[in-house]
Amino acid sequence: MVRVPKLTRAEVAQALRNPLLYIAERWTPEPRTVRRATMSAVVMAVVIVVTGGAVRLTGSGLGCPTWPKCTDESLTATSAMGFHGAIEFGNRMLTYVLCAAVGWAIIAARSAKPWRRSLTRLGWVQFWIVMGNAVLGGIVVLVGLNPYTVAAHFLLSTALLAVALVTWQRVREGDGAPRPLVGKAVAQLCWLLAVAAGLLIAVGTVVTGAGRHAGDSSDVHRIPIDWKMITQLHADLAWVVVALTVALWFALKAVDAPVGPLHRARDLFLILMAQGLVGYVQYFTDTPEILVGIHMLGSCLVWIGVVRVLLSLRERPVAVTRMPEPAAEQPEPAAAG
Repeated sequence: MVRVPKLTRAEVAQALRNPLLYIAERWTPEPRTVRRATMSAVVMAVVIVVTGGAVRLTGSGLGCPTWPKCTDESLTATSAMGFHGAIEFGNRMLTYVLCAAVGWAIIAARSAKPWRRSLTRLGWVQFWIVMGNAVLGGIVVLVGLNPYTVAAHFLLSTALLAVALVTWQRVREGDGAPRPLVGKAVAQLCWLLAVAAGLLIAVGTVVTGAGRHAGDSSDVHRIPIDWKMITQLHADLAWVVVALTVALWFALKAVDAPVGPLHRARDLFLILMAQGLVGYVQYFTDTPEILVGIHMLGSCLVWIGVVRVLLSLRERPVAVTRMPEPAAEQPEPAAAG
């Protein structure tokens, strides 16, 4: 039986005062562990979007009619609330799993040797986005699933996904100054692609806010805009993103770019084709719930593809600290006489 060492009063005080430092002084994770920790945050950022979509598509958005409690009398869902209460409360519980994943990433990054402050900061950015989105999620419930707050809730989740992905990428790089792998014109084309993709996702939230899946069985206010018109705009923007992706791929080929950016651009094109197919099928089949859910997952994959393309255009080598060279030996003066 392994005996747990007793902590001194000074150690307890240190652990309470700065728990991250206390853990970092006693644990050094393997680089693989840090990569897995940051990847878990990426995975959970996608999962929380998909499960949040399931809440809306099953009409469970007000399954817990208040916040932070599930009802005025109960912190958790009760059997009387049925299926919708279980779905909504289950999604709330997944927020704690997301917090745990982000917390693990922060602890692993802080405990890695040598300590890289930039990674820890990225982890804390994720944490505060999660906290902000949790509060916003509560506001969504309190205002009766107002479509504008629902859209903001989704966009903040998209921002979390971007930061989590950047954190995972930075773990696999050094802390040296970023070195571009392509010229300025190609980089600008990629940033234009990213802006167009961000606009595409934002307009997609308007399509959702004007559509028929309000998130609850009761009469929920929708965005007062023609749904077919905004859907057409969303489709047009999708084709703009596809065109920019193809243009970027040809530009990368023309400048003989490394295979990394080429492969990322190819992957993004394939994701866009699959996402577009799902989008058109759901439009012509009166937006069935299962296809809308798949389309929300596809939105996450598109955004991951865009961020990965951006990150592939530069590299960060591991900074090498040069040791001072030993001074050259001076010849001894010749003896007199």
